[in-house]
Amino acid sequence: MKRQIRIALITLAALAPLAAQSVPQGWKQRIDRSTSASDPDAAGTVKFVTQGGGFHSTNPQAATYWNPANTASGAYTVKATFNLVKPASHSCYYGLIFAGSNLDGPDQSYLYFQIDQFGTWLIKSRNGNATPQISAKTPNDAVKKPGADGTSTNTLEVRVGADKIDFVVNGVVVNSSPKTDAMAKTDGIYGLRVNHQLEVQIDGFGISK
Repeated sequence: MKRQIRIALITLAALAPLAAQSVPQGWKQRIDRSTSASDPDAAGTVKFVTQGGGFHSTNPQAATYWNPANTASGAYTVKATFNLVKPASHSCYYGLIFAGSNLDGPDQSYLYFQIDQFGTWLIKSRNGNATPQISAKTPNDAVKKPGADGTSTNTLEVRVGADKIDFVVNGVVVNSSPKTDAMAKTDGIYGLRVNHQLEVQIDGFGISK
């Protein structure tokens, strides 16, 4: 009996790390592997787990995370605080996605607002495998860069109004764009995206009307 109990405990101990690495209940992830020889992915497996009151994302490869139940329409604000735990060796972006649809299919579509460790922000759209820029990589003092310990904390918001969208970093509106052309459609799934070679803690993720 003692031997059976010991075997059971060993088995549970072995399974615990696997359980900790599973995607939080209700969430999905989509991994985008690098096709660039000059900018390869790191070794290892993407991990997106619940930690504290938020999520912890470890990204040897880039990934998009979403819960299909998280949808927004009309006027809304989606927000999260990103604590960069481990920066990449070069410029890699992380932040919010919104207006998403078919995220696990070949015709995936969403808009995204991101920052990097060098103090720039970026707005892009995703349509299948195409990722055209809506606003170019732009430096702004509102984006906090990592300190001597390599970490930084930035709160991002996307404020969707009746006829415009404000993109906000740490309370500062860094861009305001009309709801036209690529940003005409803003209803859909909202979520998170973290590029490769990054490790990020995400807190306060959610939506308000």
